[in-house]
Amino acid sequence: MSLWTPGGEHEVPRDTPDREAGEQSATAAPPSNPAEMDDAALAAALGIPSLDELSDEERAQLEAAVAQMAETERQLATTPPEAVIANHAMGMYELAAIHLRQNPPNLNEASLAIDGLSALVDGLEGRLGENEPTLREARAQLQQAFVAANSQ
Repeated sequence: MSLWTPGGEHEVPRDTPDREAGEQSATAAPPSNPAEMDDAALAAALGIPSLDELSDEERAQLEAAVAQMAETERQLATTPPEAVIANHAMGMYELAAIHLRQNPPNLNEASLAIDGLSALVDGLEGRLGENEPTLREARAQLQQAFVAANSQ
C-alpha cells in the first residue's frame, strides 16, 4: 500500500506480527483529537512524512500546490454559484453522451447521468440564471439521443 503526496509515492507499512511494540499500525484508528497535535505528531499518527522530513524540492512542490489550491479557492469564491453548478451539470451531460456513444450504448449509465442532470435542472428551477435554458436544451438532446439509442 502506498500514499500519494506532492513529493511522490510513499510506502505505508502493513500491520505485521513482527512490528515493533508501540509502533502505530496503518489500520489503527486516527488520532482522537488531531487539533491538539503538532504537525510532526499528526504526521506520525497518520503515517505520512512531517514537513521537517521533506526535502527542499518536496517542500517547494508542496508550497506551490498549496498556493495553487488557495488561488483556485479564491477564484471559486468569486464565481457565481449558478455558473459552477452549470459547469457540473454539463459534466453530467458529457458523461451521458460518452455512454450513449459506446457500441453498444451503455443505457443504464447514460440514464443515471441524464437523471442526475434532470435532478439539478428541475430541483434548481428558476435559480440557474442565464444557464438554465441551455441546460434544459442539453437535457432534451440527451433524452432524444437516449430514446434513439434504446430503439436500436
